[in-house]
Amino acid sequence: MANQENQRLSLGLDSSTQSLSAIVIDIDTAEKCFEHAIDYRADPRTNGFGIREDYLLPPKSEGEAEQPPLMYLSSLDAMFADMREAGVALENIVAINTSGQQHGHVYLNKNAGIIFSNLQRAESSTLELHTLLGGVFSYYSAPIWMTANTVDQTQHVREAVGGKSEMIERSGSDAPLRFTGAVIRRVGEHSSRTYAATDKIQLISSFIPAVLCANPLVPIDIGNGCGMSLMNYRNKEWDSELLSATADGLPGGSDGLRNKLPELAPPDSVVGNISVYFVEKYGFSQECAVIAGSGDNPQAKVPVSGDLLSLGTSFVNMVSTDGDTLDPEGYANAMYDGIGRPFMFGCRTNGAMVWDSVRNNYGLSKEEYEPAEAALKDVSPGRVMTFWQPKTESFPVSGAFDLIRTNGSGPPNLADDYTGVIETSLAAVYVYSQIFTQQTDETLYVTGGAAGSPQIMRRVAGIWNRPVASIEKGGAALGAAVAGAKAYCHHNNEQFNIEIFSSNVLKRGDVLQPESDDVTAYHGDGKYLQRFGDIYQKIIREYPI
Repeated sequence: MANQENQRLSLGLDSSTQSLSAIVIDIDTAEKCFEHAIDYRADPRTNGFGIREDYLLPPKSEGEAEQPPLMYLSSLDAMFADMREAGVALENIVAINTSGQQHGHVYLNKNAGIIFSNLQRAESSTLELHTLLGGVFSYYSAPIWMTANTVDQTQHVREAVGGKSEMIERSGSDAPLRFTGAVIRRVGEHSSRTYAATDKIQLISSFIPAVLCANPLVPIDIGNGCGMSLMNYRNKEWDSELLSATADGLPGGSDGLRNKLPELAPPDSVVGNISVYFVEKYGFSQECAVIAGSGDNPQAKVPVSGDLLSLGTSFVNMVSTDGDTLDPEGYANAMYDGIGRPFMFGCRTNGAMVWDSVRNNYGLSKEEYEPAEAALKDVSPGRVMTFWQPKTESFPVSGAFDLIRTNGSGPPNLADDYTGVIETSLAAVYVYSQIFTQQTDETLYVTGGAAGSPQIMRRVAGIWNRPVASIEKGGAALGAAVAGAKAYCHHNNEQFNIEIFSSNVLKRGDVLQPESDDVTAYHGDGKYLQRFGDIYQKIIREYPI
């Protein structure tokens, strides 16, 4: 990418389970200038820290999911070296914003402040980050979102605050196993010495900004703070009851845990300028602003102000809310996106991979869509109902079960099975999102490979009874870059219309209106959704987790 005078660039970084990704956007033209990813296992600069094929460290107990934080540091050096090699004008990057895999976190010791200060010395640029900062950790692993060994800890916290309803009312979620607070409690219970030696706990999304601006005390943002079971969702502050329940019996109690947590801040706030290390080593401007950052789900939501349905391997439904609406069942989680807008996040485990499996059952590969599309066209919406959950489900919580047909005794065929599974899986997302979704005529944006299917989009429009439009897959790095551009402009008192900017950087498809016959089949005389609810409830009662 050529160096252009007066160019202003926003860099979005996404530190995910498998890679560090980067996207650079020109703030003044909304043009994507650069995109790159460092795969932790494939890259020799990051694969030497003991991770296995699943990108995790060997677990010490069942359900443990941890990664080496030194790998995150090396990936930063690798990314910036590659960007410089590719000709990116690093001196023109005016803002860096981060996305980090939600719930993942690191434990920093009491020497972190002194060690981090080395990044402000010019001579530090001769070393690597993992060497400079290798001594900052009190716990040498970073627990991540795949953690599943915190059943006892989540139950304790939930009961200590008064039960499920109170847990949801305070935190916006029903204490999922992977949320940070429960993992912190487990670390404290199983390694009190490590816990006592910990001075600060940073989320991965705040650890990266802390490194960039050489400050281990940078705040945790309120968006990713929602994924900790420690923050009061509505008040946007650490919750005394949640802290007390989480720290019950741990060294230092509630006050001790609170002292280990940084302050909270909006995700699009400026937390500092880039440190001397990165200026000297890679050529960044010393004026480059570092943004607070957020989790991967909050950042992915940024370019879409309305509701976003992702039809990927898992289905993710992100519904914009008023900030007061919660899911009393606890299936969905209340969050704030990367610029502080409230939304609900529901994730259905059994997504498009199940649709792929149906096609495979009839001899079609993942890439053979035309016969399946033709089969969908042959079946009227709302006529067939077929259920299949190969994996344990989270939305709603239920066990796995094999394919169940409810369409009479005729021979199985691709058209009925494919249509039936597609419609019941979409209906599940719709039905279990209704409690926190307002009926509206605003466009529902749909992303993922299935958004390219006219017949699937037709069914989404009919089930949701609202206009739909496909949207390019953006991802968390893109959302971070967009939010970074907004943060930079607002920090400098410049006008910035994020809706116009987002529509330029992330292309939308044509709007598809729901067909009246389809709406009638799903919502009216056909009563498809009502019948679906009755049958599905019976099935999942038979298949608990």
